[in-house]
Parts: sequence; structure tokens; C-alpha cells
Amino acid sequence: MRIAMISEHASPLAVLGGEDAGGQNTHVAELSAALAAVGHDVRVYTRLDAVDLPVNVRTPDGYEVVHVPAGPAEPVAKDDLLPYMPAFGQWLADRWRTGDWQPEVVHAHFWMSGLAGLAAARRAGVPLVQTYHALGSVKRRHQGAQDTSPPGRIDHERRLGRSVDRVVAQCQDEIAELVRMGVPRPRITVVPSGVNLTTFSPFGPVADGGGRARVLTVGRLVERKGFQDVIRAVAEVPDAECVVVGGPPAGLLEADPYARRLRSLARSLGVADRVRLVGAVPREEMGRWYRSADVLAAAPWYEPFGLTPLEAMACGVPVVGTAVGGLIDTVVPGRTGDLVPAREPAALGAALRALLDDRIRRFAYATAARERARTRYSWATAADRLTELYGEVAAVRRPTRVVA
Repeated sequence: MRIAMISEHASPLAVLGGEDAGGQNTHVAELSAALAAVGHDVRVYTRLDAVDLPVNVRTPDGYEVVHVPAGPAEPVAKDDLLPYMPAFGQWLADRWRTGDWQPEVVHAHFWMSGLAGLAAARRAGVPLVQTYHALGSVKRRHQGAQDTSPPGRIDHERRLGRSVDRVVAQCQDEIAELVRMGVPRPRITVVPSGVNLTTFSPFGPVADGGGRARVLTVGRLVERKGFQDVIRAVAEVPDAECVVVGGPPAGLLEADPYARRLRSLARSLGVADRVRLVGAVPREEMGRWYRSADVLAAAPWYEPFGLTPLEAMACGVPVVGTAVGGLIDTVVPGRTGDLVPAREPAALGAALRALLDDRIRRFAYATAARERARTRYSWATAADRLTELYGEVAAVRRPTRVVA
């Protein structure tokens, strides 16, 4: 099957760790590779953000990345891309109408990709599947006035959900949010993200340790990921160190405002000697860091899905996380880890302290975490489920209807 992935701001070729480069980039890359591995012809369309990028890039994983000229050929913040989506969609429509390759199904990732894909898919007469990766209503609820989303995002997302052929939710929590915003429940299918079981396993090199129990936390260096809560929590866990992986490269951390805030917080709590910011780590080296940890702390305020807990679980590392979004599905309290309320560092610290003090429970969690990741969350499983879904919507073979 010919599958067009649209990921307007999140290129599968991007270096992870920046403000707009994280889980979606990984999701699109891994899913495209898994689909290509079972014989699908996959092309990922992402915005051209540098003048020296070729239009087409064939990846070693068997899928192709196509750089779409929409807006300036330079980095643009995700929340500033909306004005360029009509040009993005027009380019797709022209390419599919006049070129020698037309998709049989289009899968849009993020709401702006959906806007670009809606008109193009309709003109091509092919079905459109939508994955939001994050919802504006949730972001607004948690960030309030700090939400930098373009005006009208929530309305656009509501319109998309009522116009596309199928919405792919990543967790059960997202279903409730989608239904509240007016997306018909029969149009929603849950297909969670997966984890690369080759890259992430209990076996392989281990990053150097500092002799203390290690609490690892991983992600983009943005406030909503809750790193400040993890540092406050670790301050209540004697003799444990906190290692933060993510953000810009190590040499640029001092220039990062949020990294400076985290270091200042550690100093104010008297734990600067127990908090280490590593910076960006190449994805192929992340297994070393997971395997070096005694526990992964994942403390986002909200999380559409959350890949890092799954990656840690696949490496045989238990997770202490906040009970939000996808973590509610992936982490089984009392079996693969523990969940605490979001934005409550005291509760997080108590859970970390209890788990680090109980070697037997920690081993049991680690074993169950690895098994859960292996049996339920492989990318091959995700690709199989989406292949079935794509076949269903492609069989209808009708233009996507726009609902006002």
C-alpha cells in the first residue's frame, strides 16, 4: 500500500531534544520504518527548513522523506507555522495530481498536518487518517496564558475530527477528550505508540554511574515535562542522584534558560552535587542511559502518550510517573511501576524513595515492565493494527467530506 505520512514540523530526520523535536519525530520515524518493513511504500512529507536539504531523502529504514517548500527554508517555531499550511497542502495536491506517485491513504500527524492534508487528500480522492499527538484543549487547560498555540487551534482540531475518515488516539484518556470536543466515538480507534525493541533492551553497554542510586529523567527541556518536580523529589531521596537527559547539546546547556533554572533550583535545594544535566544524546545511545538507571522518573503535567517510559520499560527499568495521559495505560501501578498525582513533588519523592529502598520490588517491577513493553508495545504490533485500519478506510475510497 502507498502511504503518505504528513508531519509538518516533526521531521523523522531531526536531531531530538530541541523544543519542537521529540516524541512525534520518533513516532513518525519508527512507524514509517515498521510499515516499510512489511512491504508498504511509505513517504513522509515534512517542511523544508534548510536551503541545502534535498527534496527527497531515502532512509536506511526503507521509507522516503520528502521536504515540502512551505514558508522560509529555515527553522520556524512550531506555533508559527499555521500561515504556511495552505501552501503545504497545495504543494501536496499538485504533487499527487501531476506526479507518478499518489498515496492510497494519507496519515496526518499533528493538527496542522491535518489541515494541510485535508484539502490535498480530498482533491486526490484518498482517505485521511488523523493522529493529533497533542490536543489544544489539554494544552490550554494546563498552560493557560502560557499556551502559545495559534488562535483557533481548538476549533481547527474539532473540525478535523469531524471531517477525517478516522482519528487514531494513542491512549484511552485521549478518547474521552476527543468525544468531549465532538468527535464521533465510532470514528476513533486506539493505536498506541510503540517502542523499538532492538534499540531498547536490557542488554548492552551501560553509561557510567556515580556510585549512587540513579533516578533518570528524559525529554525535551520544557517546563511541562516536570523536570523541576523531579529535582525537588530527588532532594527528598537521600544519596540518590538525578540525571536529566535532553535539551541542547551539553556544550550549549549553559545558554539554555530552562537548563539554567534547573541548575539554580538544584543549588537552592542543596543538591547541585546530585543533579547532572547531560544534554542531548543521540537516540542510538539512549539505551546506555536507561540501563544505567535504577528507576525512570517521568513527571509531566500532561502527556499525550509518552515514549520515554516505554523505552525505559523495554530496557528493564521500572517507572515512577505522573498519572496523566498515556502513562495511565503503559505503567501498571504495583506491577511495572508507580503513579502519583502530577505537580506533587512530595508524592513523587515518597514513591521514588520507597522503590529505591525495596530491591526485591524494584526487580519485580523491572521484569514485568520489560515483558509488558515486549508483548504489547512493539512497533510491529502498531504497524499491523494500522495496516488493518488503512485497509478499511482505503476500501471505502471516497473523498474526505468537510464538516463546517
